[in-house]
Amino acid sequence: MEVNQQTAVEKSHLEELNELMLRRREELEELKVLGIVPYPYKFTQTHHSKQILDTFKDNASPQNVAIAGRIVSIRRMGKATFCHLQDSQGKIQVYLRRDDIGELYDAFRLLDIGDIIGVEGYTFRTKMGEISVHAKRFELLAKSLRPLPVVKEKIDEHGNKVVFDPFADKELRYRQRYVDLNVNPQVKEVFIKRAKIMKSIRNFFDARGYLEVETPILQPLYGGAFARPFVTHHNALDIDLYLRIADELYLKRLIVGGFDGVYEFAKDFRNEGMDRFHNPEFTMLELYVAYKDYLWMMDFVEELICHVAKEVNGTLKWNVGDHEIDFTRPWKRLSMFDVIKEHTGKDLRGKSEQELHNIARQLKVEVEPNAGSGVVVDEIFGELVQPKLIKPTFITDYLLEMSPLAKKHRSQPGLVERFELIVDGQEVCNAFSELNDPLDQRQRFEEQMKLRAQGNEEAQVLDEDYLRALEYGMPPTAGLGIGIDRLTMIFTNQDSIRDVIFFPQMKPEY
Repeated sequence: MEVNQQTAVEKSHLEELNELMLRRREELEELKVLGIVPYPYKFTQTHHSKQILDTFKDNASPQNVAIAGRIVSIRRMGKATFCHLQDSQGKIQVYLRRDDIGELYDAFRLLDIGDIIGVEGYTFRTKMGEISVHAKRFELLAKSLRPLPVVKEKIDEHGNKVVFDPFADKELRYRQRYVDLNVNPQVKEVFIKRAKIMKSIRNFFDARGYLEVETPILQPLYGGAFARPFVTHHNALDIDLYLRIADELYLKRLIVGGFDGVYEFAKDFRNEGMDRFHNPEFTMLELYVAYKDYLWMMDFVEELICHVAKEVNGTLKWNVGDHEIDFTRPWKRLSMFDVIKEHTGKDLRGKSEQELHNIARQLKVEVEPNAGSGVVVDEIFGELVQPKLIKPTFITDYLLEMSPLAKKHRSQPGLVERFELIVDGQEVCNAFSELNDPLDQRQRFEEQMKLRAQGNEEAQVLDEDYLRALEYGMPPTAGLGIGIDRLTMIFTNQDSIRDVIFFPQMKPEY
């Protein structure tokens, strides 16, 4: 870009800035004139706020500390200033005096809420009783050119905390998560707990000897779920590739290869609609264990979730929305047909496709005219039954056509050995006794391809390499998929999947 063009662009940009932002740029230039480097390379911290607050003792000698954080409040009083710094662990008050830091104190008048500073000093308790740091030196670490929203708090006459001007606009919070995390500290706790959930699961699996693995995100064929994929193009090979919709088929190849148990925390991608339970990019945990079936997996899931609940939340009971959820074992196990009959009065067992369509109309459940039996049953369950299942409940034994990768039920014709875990009206996990008969699997894939030919874009694709793997022999296997985002929603009592994903997908801003 030529100099004149660049200057014109910068001028246009500055004209768009509001008065506060222009003032901060002017302060930046003044700081430079004073010899202050506004964006230095490093600062050596010795303590965080929580560590100081937790270990401070009134009868002990003052402790020398070096802390760093963002200024979230300033109270100037002539030759002295109080401010609060917020770091990754909390907030702490800092006391600055001209007599201690000399001419550098004049530079502090050019600092604002949102600026990041480092402070060296010693700990003490103020006359008002607040543990603080008495600054002997401070250093500007980053000048904030945009003002943070100022969230004001006060305690009312009843002792309740009242918040004024909260940064609460949902769309703005999701788009500017970096602001959200700064002004709504409770949001950070959600993501810290998410990390603890994943760590707890990982430790639980590792202790049982299951191997964490990685499988391809870019795949020549996609499979393992009913979904439309995202498509990209590989220039060197001149082929289209797909972002994975699931990692199931690759993980089961590893069971064929001789591993007894493998798992993966996978980023999956599905080209579908967005709502409070769906984001096109999401995190799925999948586990496959050889020589087990879905009955074993139900016991295993109970044990796993209870372990994580105790380790992360310290209890098996907490509120989710308007309900208290109790994860105490054992959990209910209900067949899909039994629970539909209980809630609708309709017995769907053995009904033809046309009969199921007629029942759906009677129940005022909308389904596509060409929907198969499995889809109709699933729609009736999803609309009229699932939202009522609040306590942890296993729904078992699905129609065969709904589950082309699951083994046929050993005692009930037309069904497969599959379960879903429903908590607070939402699906949290899905599991099968995995289909390991290569001839049966080929036939199921061929049926799916017929559905694709009829216009069903979400039907599964025939994968010859996966069939070849099965032909070498896969032992009886239990498979499990857990939606990490949804599990985190339940563990943190969040209403939307976008509240547990740092940067959810949004419509373009510009």
